[in-house]
Amino acid sequence: MTSSEGESTLTPVVREARSADADAVAAFTRDTWGERQEDYIPRVFPEWAASDDPDSATFVATLPPDAVAESDAIEASDDRESGDTLVEGDGSGAAAPDEPEAVVGCIQGVLLSEWEAWGQGIRVDPAARGFGVGTALSAATLDWARERGARVCRNMVFSWNVMGLGQSRTVGFEPATEFRFAEPVPDASDVDATDFDALDDPDPNAAWAFWNESDARDHLRGLTLDPDESWACSALTRERLATAAAEDRLLAVADADALAGFAVRTRVTERETDGETTRTATYGVAAWRDVEAAGTLYRAIAADAAAVDADATRVLIPETVEHVSDTGANRVPVAAEPDFVLAADLTGSGTTDDL
Repeated sequence: MTSSEGESTLTPVVREARSADADAVAAFTRDTWGERQEDYIPRVFPEWAASDDPDSATFVATLPPDAVAESDAIEASDDRESGDTLVEGDGSGAAAPDEPEAVVGCIQGVLLSEWEAWGQGIRVDPAARGFGVGTALSAATLDWARERGARVCRNMVFSWNVMGLGQSRTVGFEPATEFRFAEPVPDASDVDATDFDALDDPDPNAAWAFWNESDARDHLRGLTLDPDESWACSALTRERLATAAAEDRLLAVADADALAGFAVRTRVTERETDGETTRTATYGVAAWRDVEAAGTLYRAIAADAAAVDADATRVLIPETVEHVSDTGANRVPVAAEPDFVLAADLTGSGTTDDL
């Protein structure tokens, strides 16, 4: 099973996920981040595996049961037992039909546009480290995206997840951008008059022109939160701004001279935790001219969030000294750490078999 240098000679077999894999995936993702934060994979994987959406694909990596049966990672976990990641094989994974195989990793690929793909939810069972599981899953996803015409595949990694960042670089992802979430408190109360006004009927073309000349666009490489896929970033388009304006989700502020900032409400979601439901308004991007314009824009966001009955907000802003300090100067809270976006170029010929 191992070479003379201690590395495994077994190769994980990647196959499409099945609903029957859900319990196995939950077993090794239940405590991914420890006390730092809850992993969302056990909650969403059943839906991913059951989906027949042609624009998404969920994969799992499999190994023979003996490969992980005696791993120290299982013995060290209070929530793990040997065999809790075993499923019945169908011949497409590491086992013959009706024989057991261990599910040791997962990932999902999503097409965000005709040329952009997104990779998310990659997880590797700690009991299967050293088998090349992450590389195999990434290769399968990049090949899937390339076969469907995507020219780039991006992913997002928490800035503190050094192992995840290293894994992404190893399989061909390069640094793209970084952002942070500002968190203004929803507030419908009147604010003091300023030199800027929140516009009642923002012009999406004016917002598009402002975006293309902004430092925010340059730093973010043109990316904002995707309107359809949570936690994914895709290129902002003029059509997307027009849709937001038509649906009263485009916010803008201006002074006597010109537009001075804008934001887009991407979605409103509800999440129940410990019996309490939190309603969050998420703004896929915010850009502004200066610190004063930022203040008026944040107040407009706070009022908009209150209007949709939100309890909390998230506003994607560039991770720059200017944008974060402008936010702080307006006494708007920000998330403690940024998030990193990486991108893999898929324009080359061939597949990722050499990874």
